[in-house]
Amino acid sequence: MKSINEILAQELDRPLEHIENVVNLLDEGNTIPFIARYRKEMHGAMDDTSLRTLEERLQYLRSLQERRDTIKKSIIEQEKMTEELDKAIDEAETLSALEDLYRPYKQKRRTRATIAKEKGLSPLAEALFAQGTDLPEVEILAHEYVDAEKGVETVEDALSGASDIIAEQISDDAEIRKMLRDFIWRNASIVSAAAVEDDSVYRLYYDFSMRVDRIQGHQILAINRGEKEGFLKVGVELDREAALQRLRRMVIHPGSSAMAFVRNAADDAYDRLIFPSMERETRTALTDTACEGAIKMFGLNLKPLLMQPPVKGKVTMGLDPGYRNGCKVAVVDGTGKVLDTAVVYPTFSEGKKKEAIRILSGLVRKHGVEHIAIGNGTASRETEQMTVEMLKELGGGQSYAIVNEAGASVYSASKLAAEEFPEYDVNLRSAVSIARRLQDPLAELVKIEPMAIGVGQYQHDMPQAKLEETLDGVVEDCVNAVGVDINTASPSLLQRVSGLTKTTAKNIVAYREENGPFSSRAQFKKVPKLGPKAFQQSAGFLRVPESKQVLDNTAVHPESYDAAEKLLKLCGYELKDVKEGNISELKKRMESYGTSKAAEECGVGEPTLNDIAAELMKPGRDPREELPPVLLRKDVLEIKDLKPGMVLTGTVRNVIDFGVFVDIGVHQDGLVHISQISDKFIRHPSEVLAVGDIVKVSVLEVDEKKHRISLSMKQVKE
Repeated sequence: MKSINEILAQELDRPLEHIENVVNLLDEGNTIPFIARYRKEMHGAMDDTSLRTLEERLQYLRSLQERRDTIKKSIIEQEKMTEELDKAIDEAETLSALEDLYRPYKQKRRTRATIAKEKGLSPLAEALFAQGTDLPEVEILAHEYVDAEKGVETVEDALSGASDIIAEQISDDAEIRKMLRDFIWRNASIVSAAAVEDDSVYRLYYDFSMRVDRIQGHQILAINRGEKEGFLKVGVELDREAALQRLRRMVIHPGSSAMAFVRNAADDAYDRLIFPSMERETRTALTDTACEGAIKMFGLNLKPLLMQPPVKGKVTMGLDPGYRNGCKVAVVDGTGKVLDTAVVYPTFSEGKKKEAIRILSGLVRKHGVEHIAIGNGTASRETEQMTVEMLKELGGGQSYAIVNEAGASVYSASKLAAEEFPEYDVNLRSAVSIARRLQDPLAELVKIEPMAIGVGQYQHDMPQAKLEETLDGVVEDCVNAVGVDINTASPSLLQRVSGLTKTTAKNIVAYREENGPFSSRAQFKKVPKLGPKAFQQSAGFLRVPESKQVLDNTAVHPESYDAAEKLLKLCGYELKDVKEGNISELKKRMESYGTSKAAEECGVGEPTLNDIAAELMKPGRDPREELPPVLLRKDVLEIKDLKPGMVLTGTVRNVIDFGVFVDIGVHQDGLVHISQISDKFIRHPSEVLAVGDIVKVSVLEVDEKKHRISLSMKQVKE
């Protein structure tokens, strides 16, 4: 039997030594970002995603082993363990295979079979199921078991009880269940029909059938929700006779007088016990797979959204559109500090719109606003039109962007927002959040529960704990990839740093407020409850721009400071050259000297040395700056302006199973169906596109009444 580490090495196609190292690092309490960044030599430079996959499989395999041990113990206590069964349990690779083997030995609730056994009918069932060629007629054999005192008053009672025992035995057979499970997976279909006469969003599934091995995850999730809301009746459809033929071949022995009896018991087992159980199991498996895919898609969408390039250092106006309560306005400086707030009512009348433009223009001039961030919610269209009119009147110099405001209302009504902005009401907090989302999406979005950010499908139908765990992992990876300024970061951002918790994040802020800005990484150790392990895990991801030690503002870990200084010396540089940015030749000189030789002299591995060199050449580098910049606009289109063939530039807002939604500046996102994304065959849109990508699209079709826009990337002529 292979060890868990050997299984992982085979599944992930990684050297066993690397797997063992990662498992040990995880067991010692190291975080994924720390392992990924600072222990590359130990795992062959696996990235965060690969490490999280390893961690997830490790947990599953350990749970499987734990269940295996429990099952073995139970069977041994029943004195029913055999060498063959022991081997089969060891070789079971999934939980379902393991449970199939345990099924005959599992303590059951009172069933028809257990009642029959209590009546002493087990020997009769065994004799009939054995189907010996010298067996007498079944009625003659059954007559011996008629016993009124035991509740077996007739031959029919005896045969009925024996049939129940045989049916349960067939149902509990692991080989039979495996055979039927495989047969169902290759041949069964998911079918759905209308449960009501009313039209609904589920009309596509009112008469629907798809083989289980071909149905898409988004279809399963839609069908499940339609069933839950009472619009659909759903089931699994299978050729009963074809399934029964396979089952009968496994249990019937020709030439016995009991053959017909066993055949009837097998049919009963299939109809009453096996198929209903398999139907539930099939739907559960499909749902689990669909949820896994959807959760993975959430993570893929969330990462580029969090990693959108910041529009830093610019005075920004945030507009949270609305009808009845007006448009909430907040002006923030380049660091996100609130300078001014207002409420205007541009949708009330033409006069109110002119008044709104006058007030907003005054704020733009007063504070030197350069960018305007407009939330994409209710009344966004009218607010965008007003903004364009205002920009024309101002005569240029300003631009605007539509910002996804998903989750802004959740944040503004939260305890966190109340602590951050006690002087502002809920609506104005949303406007501040929208402005800051343009300035630094990551720093602002970490304040919101990842599930509320709204990038994916059916988030409320997912297993919430699993979804939360995955999305939290994505947030953690993004925060640590960018790094955090310890002197300006909010507690929400700090608690996402490797090794830090809510408590240590709050303690850092409290220490900062009491003692002033941190002047070095070494000072972190003075923060209450931030012990040696937390320091080790977090230090490399926390930046101190104010420190005299230039390495404190890089991703070089304190444990590698000596190595960094040795590398500089080997290449003819000093620390002051790093601060002055005069080491553009560092990489070339290192390679000329010999990377492996330099790594040996510096006392680190080559991957770590390469990371150190990259950091020294660009201290304080923000990886988000290498991505396509935010699309800033100065004019506005309306859906009525769109014509087939028109080519536009847009931003990918959401990636889903059947396509991507693109913001082309007309308030309503357009859909690029998967068939219109690429001339090459792709299995999923995520293979070529991610949230935040800037793309050129051609308009295919516009339906103004239904607010639907069909787009194509294939038909864009370069």
